[in-house]
Amino acid sequence: MPSITSQYLTRYRRLTADRSDALLPVTGAQRRFMLVRSLDPTGRPDVVPMFFAFPSGTIDPQRLRAAAHRLAARHTALRSRPAVVRGTPVLRVAAPDDADITVTRPDAAPGEPAADTLRRALASWDPQGAPLRLFLVRDEGRDEDVLAVALDHAVCDGRSLARIVDELGAAYGEETTGPGAAARETAAELAAYEDAVLRQLAAEERGETPAAAAYWADRLRTLRTHAPAPRPVRAPEGAPPSGAAQARLPAHDGGISFPGLLDACRSAARELYGPDRTVPLGYPWGGRPAGAEPVIGCFLNTLVFPADTGHGPGSRATADAWWDDLDRADVPFDAVVTAVRAAGSGWTGGLDGLLTVDDDSRRPPLTLAGVEGREVHVDGRPVRGPFAVSVTQGAEIRLRMVWDRAVVDNETANRAFDALTHALRP
Repeated sequence: MPSITSQYLTRYRRLTADRSDALLPVTGAQRRFMLVRSLDPTGRPDVVPMFFAFPSGTIDPQRLRAAAHRLAARHTALRSRPAVVRGTPVLRVAAPDDADITVTRPDAAPGEPAADTLRRALASWDPQGAPLRLFLVRDEGRDEDVLAVALDHAVCDGRSLARIVDELGAAYGEETTGPGAAARETAAELAAYEDAVLRQLAAEERGETPAAAAYWADRLRTLRTHAPAPRPVRAPEGAPPSGAAQARLPAHDGGISFPGLLDACRSAARELYGPDRTVPLGYPWGGRPAGAEPVIGCFLNTLVFPADTGHGPGSRATADAWWDDLDRADVPFDAVVTAVRAAGSGWTGGLDGLLTVDDDSRRPPLTLAGVEGREVHVDGRPVRGPFAVSVTQGAEIRLRMVWDRAVVDNETANRAFDALTHALRP
């Protein structure tokens, strides 16, 4: 039987054989985000925002909009909207001049904190709008302007974010280039982007073997469904939909190994779900396919780690299993879910926890006309799963955990965060 990737490519080629509009194929990572969006009752996509605080009056909104427009014109993904055409997921590419990038100043209620205004603006995200949007809010208390650079996750992954920040700052200081040079630059990047996606799909097609499907079916066989939340809870009236906790730890020599982070998340899951459950933890992994240009886009696959919340099997076993997983990391997420379900599991592909890891050397500050923005966090935004952990490694280890207050109460979540940090202390 043809693999899911092979079937997708066949449908895509049939769809585009007699069309003149600009439709591009999507990677397995993009298919996952589009599937999650289709299952959301509101059609809400996963949105990735970055927040930067600047001294009040530093930012010229018109100049910023022009810079963002130039950025979108140069990068195919940033002017493309995910779509489903005749049942086939695709990217619909806008012409460079049609990249509808705006800098919005959301209306704020009198005395409303800037974080509340930004949360409200992001919550009203129109799924049919541009994949790159900018929101600018005045923080009266600190005499700052907070800029949110927000993207639909289906057009970018974590490896793209640093480049987007760097190039947005550079474009803010540029003069407009001539139309001929801009057109040549755009056409070359479009060809490079399409080539990268096709190389990625070829790698996924090669990786999606019967043996790999059997491996994931066995590896995830105990994922019958979501692990149940501790209990449905009612968040305090007026509270944001998610809670957050953070900590800073001394850095280990060489940082914390990824299996060590998985084991720490297992400790947190034990507090959230109780012992003797298998909790699906998702994490992004991968890169750009061999031979491809380093284009902006969404290429990182989501791998699943079945976290047994018992007191075994130990860090060595976790590391061994994780290395085996990486040998099959090219199998796209939807193919993994299909293989597990075909083996009799009731798992639908939902994730009860998410882990992301970053290196602080790859997180440049946004600098506009020589003024460096201070990266800030806006907590309380909706969380796609019950909990998510982000780790930034560098001179120190910065931990953040967020949780959905509709399914995890604050007391339980804080116990889980304490277990997480305890597991990571030297």
